[in-house]
Amino acid sequence: MDRTEKLKELFAPVLAANNVRLYELKWIAGSERTLQVAIMKEDGSMDLDTCADVSEQLSELLDREDPIAEEYTLEVCSPGAEREIRDLNELDAMAGAYVFVRLSKPVRKMTELTGEITSVEGDEIHLEYRNKAVKRTAVFTKEDIEFIRLAVRI
Repeated sequence: MDRTEKLKELFAPVLAANNVRLYELKWIAGSERTLQVAIMKEDGSMDLDTCADVSEQLSELLDREDPIAEEYTLEVCSPGAEREIRDLNELDAMAGAYVFVRLSKPVRKMTELTGEITSVEGDEIHLEYRNKAVKRTAVFTKEDIEFIRLAVRI
């Protein structure tokens, strides 16, 4: 088991106790190494107080267990407003979410769409988007998705 997997295992009880899940754990190299722990609540949201609480608890755990030999900074954060949706099963509960999607095959001659998920029925996703001033609906399957992320509505 590599170091990242060991850290994920070590962090699991703290994350569960705070009702959050790990989105990503990665090392960022720079003038000093940073262990970045991106977390989110089950509904995909995050707030500053939860990040601060989890950061404090993980810091105490890391000080106690001391699994990392070199110097580093711990950063606990949200995955961001435009996080990638890596588990397509998340889409089942995302009606109303505004997303950007890149498709493997065109829908209405387009492979990239930005719009609101209006419904998910099995593997079929209905996305309402604007084409100039006209609202349209694209229908595609989870299999058709190459990449999908949350998008900020402007």
